[in-house]
Amino acid sequence: MKRFTYFLALVLLLLSISAYADISSKEKFFLLPKEKELALSTLYKKIDLATATIHISIYSFTHKKIAKKLKNAAKRGVKIEIIFDKKSTKSKQGKSMLPYLAKYKNITLYRLKGKLAKNKKYHGIMHMKMAVIDNKTVIFGSANWTYSAFSNNYELLYINQNYAIAKKFEKYFISLKKSASLYH
Repeated sequence: MKRFTYFLALVLLLLSISAYADISSKEKFFLLPKEKELALSTLYKKIDLATATIHISIYSFTHKKIAKKLKNAAKRGVKIEIIFDKKSTKSKQGKSMLPYLAKYKNITLYRLKGKLAKNKKYHGIMHMKMAVIDNKTVIFGSANWTYSAFSNNYELLYINQNYAIAKKFEKYFISLKKSASLYH
């Protein structure tokens, strides 16, 4: 009886793993910096495949190659909107790519100031690291789009192609944009 129970548990485990594998064909999960190359190549591919829109909310963005991929997408006619923290372009950690991207047609940038704390002494920050591509692909995790995030830091990046999840992120992006100001 113990062997049968063990066998049954093993079969159930294998079935659940195979079920996850079917779901994961639309999901990618990367642990950084260990999977840096695969994470970056997947991110580049998703940007390259964009056909209509890319909506990004990010705190820090210093990765030049990601910026070039976005610039190329904008040149193809993809409408790109980026919401970033009001203070993030003044960071001493690296040169922000946001002013570089602001000069291109089809790229619109917004600054967002965090909510005022209850003690009224400071504002929170726009700390989200998320992108929605063509209302169907969502990219999010702990990683800013910086060289450090992909090469040095212990981060995660998750990519999912699920319409319901993308729609939820898209609604949140729109609500953030309502509180943001246009970057000039």
